[in-house]
Amino acid sequence: MRQKIAIQGIRGCFHDIAAHRFFAGKDLELVQCNTFEEVFASMKTDANMIALVAIENTIAGSLLHNYELLRDSGLTIIGEHKLRIQHSLMCLPEDNIEDITEVNSHPVALMQCRAFLHSVPNIKVVEVADTAGAAMTIGTNQLRGHAAICHKDAANIYGLKVLKEGIETNKHNYTRFLVLTNEENANKWRDMNDTNKASLVFTLPHEEGSLSAILSVLSFYKLNLSKIQSLPIIGKEWQYMFYIDVNFKNTERLQQAINAITPLTQELQILGIYKEGQQTQ
Repeated sequence: MRQKIAIQGIRGCFHDIAAHRFFAGKDLELVQCNTFEEVFASMKTDANMIALVAIENTIAGSLLHNYELLRDSGLTIIGEHKLRIQHSLMCLPEDNIEDITEVNSHPVALMQCRAFLHSVPNIKVVEVADTAGAAMTIGTNQLRGHAAICHKDAANIYGLKVLKEGIETNKHNYTRFLVLTNEENANKWRDMNDTNKASLVFTLPHEEGSLSAILSVLSFYKLNLSKIQSLPIIGKEWQYMFYIDVNFKNTERLQQAINAITPLTQELQILGIYKEGQQTQ
């Protein structure tokens, strides 16, 4: 049976690549959404659907709005995947590098390939909404002299050829994706005995030392704080929500730590308990 998975983007985009890396060997049916809001809305239409959503990048930082969408959705994190962002230049099979007069891609991808683009003379750089969308447009409309910057897998999908791989300036560029589902389906996709990471969000009383008290408890229970992200609480000036990721070796100690910090918070939500993701190309 095919598994529906909601992503932001179209076939060949980095969300698509990450989904197929995480669910390697499984038959996936992509639910292609234009925005992250659409991804979370689509999850309400099918209780068995899974979503894969980018949450942070090693260069661009956190996708702050996605933290808010996740918290409000009630979905549970069941896994994560860390994908190296590799960009390739591709065009119609009839064209070569000397034929290219215009390069199309998402503005972030263009920025990440700035050094390469500066090395190629007389090329017009045009921003579009999506990396894979640029490849699709060139292939569908047979745009001679145009090239797209996106993942190399998009070339086969849209009938293009790869002119050059690895044109990104920084080779240490990774995006972390979260895999989400409804709480009632979570244990179908994860083994709680094979988990070592948890994501929490909480608010604190506006008092001196309230955050340091939380961190002291986590340290006492031997939890490794791998990420902390604060976001302002709308309507409450200078008050914040704290999103944290912790790594643990023992689920019992994780639960003990959660029980210990709960009275110190005003509100605490477990966003997910899952296995730390691997990095792939």
